[in-house]
Amino acid sequence: MPQILKVRPTKIELVKLKRRLSLAQRVQKIVKDRLSILTMEFLQTARDTAEARRRLLADFSKLYRAISIAAGYHGYMALQKELLATETDLKVAAGSRNVAGVRIPSLELAGKGKQMRGYNLTDTSSWLDHAAQVSEESLRAIVDLAELQRSFELLAAEINRTKRISNALEYIVIPSLQVTINYLNMKFEERDREEKARLKRVKVLVARE
Repeated sequence: MPQILKVRPTKIELVKLKRRLSLAQRVQKIVKDRLSILTMEFLQTARDTAEARRRLLADFSKLYRAISIAAGYHGYMALQKELLATETDLKVAAGSRNVAGVRIPSLELAGKGKQMRGYNLTDTSSWLDHAAQVSEESLRAIVDLAELQRSFELLAAEINRTKRISNALEYIVIPSLQVTINYLNMKFEERDREEKARLKRVKVLVARE
């Protein structure tokens, strides 16, 4: 049940409360619109995340087959030496974008092809080249999933926070302002009736004299 706010029963306070109520209602509309945008973005991100996971599992399956074939062709020891000799650091370019006030990460795997793999495609077998290509696809899928997963978590946290604000406005702030305004209006109406009654008594007394 909304509580009556502790304010002085004056006309100035009543005007201030009405202004606060009008502001709170405008803020409530903005918060609800923002919540709607965040919810739509959250649902789309959830669908994209599920698709990214499915795609990553498919890439892992392809990668396992490609590496198995390459290992069978080159031999495990030779393949391991080739991979160790061409080992290179991976770089991820990080940025962000704004979605309804939420900073969403933007990740991208830097480099491509030879730049990433560290060897010349013409110096190796087609089996190893294919395994390297599938490995690159898998790495990019991992980065894409990491971006979506983090976005999913940030949006979920912001939706919960925005819902708490919306609920506070709808069930606490606005109702409390409304009942306080109604209470002050009743007090002023009661004062007006008492003042009118007092004036009537004064008129009666003056008329008798």
